[in-house]
Amino acid sequence: MKLSTRNQLSGTVESVQAGEAMAVVRVALAGGDVITSSITKAAVDDLGLRPGVPVTVLVKSTEVMLAVE
Repeated sequence: MKLSTRNQLSGTVESVQAGEAMAVVRVALAGGDVITSSITKAAVDDLGLRPGVPVTVLVKSTEVMLAVE
């Protein structure tokens, strides 16, 4: 599959916390960092996500903000 998204990070599902409609998926990257994504529970089921499953994290955003006090 070819995608236009340039920010693609390989990782492994660390955990899936599923609620009634949404789920929080934690993905461990090769360097030890963790990325968290909120997706629908239906998407978790469709993709077969569970701990240990290899995934590619696709990051496409028009704006990213950080703040400190």
